[in-house]
Amino acid sequence: MRIVRPKPLTPEAFAPYGEVISVRDEAEHYPINYGATTRYHALAHATAQDGGVILSIFRSTPLADLTLKIMERHPLGSQAFMPLNGRPYLVAVAPAGDLDLARIEVFLAGGDQGVNYAAGTWHHYSLALEAVSDFLVVDRQGPGANLDEIELAEADWIRVLLER
Repeated sequence: MRIVRPKPLTPEAFAPYGEVISVRDEAEHYPINYGATTRYHALAHATAQDGGVILSIFRSTPLADLTLKIMERHPLGSQAFMPLNGRPYLVAVAPAGDLDLARIEVFLAGGDQGVNYAAGTWHHYSLALEAVSDFLVVDRQGPGANLDEIELAEADWIRVLLER
């Protein structure tokens, strides 16, 4: 079994897999609503082949054992997760194409950071930490098979160790 420690989630480190959604100075931003609001513009770009883009809420329960056993991807559209409870969570990803287990990376996302997985990017399902957590999810709805899921052989499981 491989053991990994999560890396900090930064736009640069996550770029091969999609986009980080967060308020940051380098993002295009400007005042609106008579100066009462700052708009952080186009932080991520939703994609959907032959379908529409929908918004959902996923309620995720932390795993008792932080071992990655499954990876999935959505070949027909992007999938964005934005935490609603301000809690950190884990993001496990691998590049699009054939799943390469050696290229799985794990990131520790802050409670103020979202991710937008590019179409075809391999990822683990929601990995809430600390407590049950809600995520606003933006993804594709439409015809066609938009979920590929692979259960890893036990020898390929990945244990995630958090710094404590």
